Amino acid sequence: MKKYLFTSESVTEGHPDKVCDQLSDAIYDEMLKQDPDSHAGVECFATTGLVLVGGEARTKAYVNIQDTVRRVLREIGYDKQEYGFCADDVGVIVTLHEQSPDIAQGVDESKDKDKEQGAGDQGLMFGYATNETEEFMPLTLVLAHKLTKRLAEVRKNKTLSYLRPDGKSQVTVEYENGKAKRIEAVVVAAHHSADVGMEKLRADIKEHVIMPIVGNLVDENTKYFINSTGRFVLGGPPADTGLTGRKIIVDTYGGVGAHGGGCFSGKCVTKVDRSGAYMARYAAKNIVAAGLADKCELQVAYSIGIAKPVSIFVNTEGTGKIPDDEIAEIVKKVFDFRPKQIIEHLNLKRPIYQKTAAYGHFGRNDADFTWEKTDKVDELRKYVS
Repeated sequence: MKKYLFTSESVTEGHPDKVCDQLSDAIYDEMLKQDPDSHAGVECFATTGLVLVGGEARTKAYVNIQDTVRRVLREIGYDKQEYGFCADDVGVIVTLHEQSPDIAQGVDESKDKDKEQGAGDQGLMFGYATNETEEFMPLTLVLAHKLTKRLAEVRKNKTLSYLRPDGKSQVTVEYENGKAKRIEAVVVAAHHSADVGMEKLRADIKEHVIMPIVGNLVDENTKYFINSTGRFVLGGPPADTGLTGRKIIVDTYGGVGAHGGGCFSGKCVTKVDRSGAYMARYAAKNIVAAGLADKCELQVAYSIGIAKPVSIFVNTEGTGKIPDDEIAEIVKKVFDFRPKQIIEHLNLKRPIYQKTAAYGHFGRNDADFTWEKTDKVDELRKYVS
């Protein structure tokens, strides 16, 4: 019997990099509210007392970026000066500029009916799905996200009032013949006030955060690492500079499968790093939901300014009910991967992206996450039958 351990991590909405992801997407959302055709590539940098907003945009909207930044920081929980990073007094510097016309000429939809809207960049994206959880996501990542969401929940509802916004989780699962058997280790790092002792914090985190999430999968040999270095009083951007796009594995599949390297947050939907990856997840999830495979990894690749992908590749890791190359041909018939068609089919020109920027872009039970629908199952099954 083949045994192995696999680990995934997650971070809270107050983690410095996730702060920047949420700021970038909140600014893009504000553009979309006024101009659904807005183009953006918004990057944020956060450190002690400072948020820097840079990148490019082309929009008819007016966005008060200072107000947007402060609103998001307040929603996350950076609302007290004692945290060393506070929505009310942090400096906000804005250096956005106009999108390059050299990019725009290949991305804009032409009045010439024979010229299609092209991809906003070259690159390769991956979608993944597995039937090991009801979310069609890897179990390790599902549990890690639930732990960080629980950390935020018990902070905001004052169950553990001494908690602060930053935090991380990590879950290691033991697999046997490809099936999850037990949890080997749980790691939690919880940002906290100076007046709580480690013994109390560790007991509280285990009781109120860990056990409600993973209790049915742990055993007497499971290891717990809770604030294993001790104090975590200084957290957030003052302790660790944040930057948009540095949590791409947390955002996707927790290290399962491949990643094309492009992040999502702050990018408009003409950029296939975002829309192409959403469509790849949509296709992979429908393939698994239709029973064509137990696992599916799908790669799609583009050239900038060109609508049709240069390649589509399917890998079911030997779990496919039909050969992978046949599934790939079915995908090309059922799913349209041209950027304009992706945007229209998934209805992506909506201000929904701030909430995607924490706790993962996939596996979420939210009607706005249209790439999570399994509405192509019947059509896929017809091709197989």
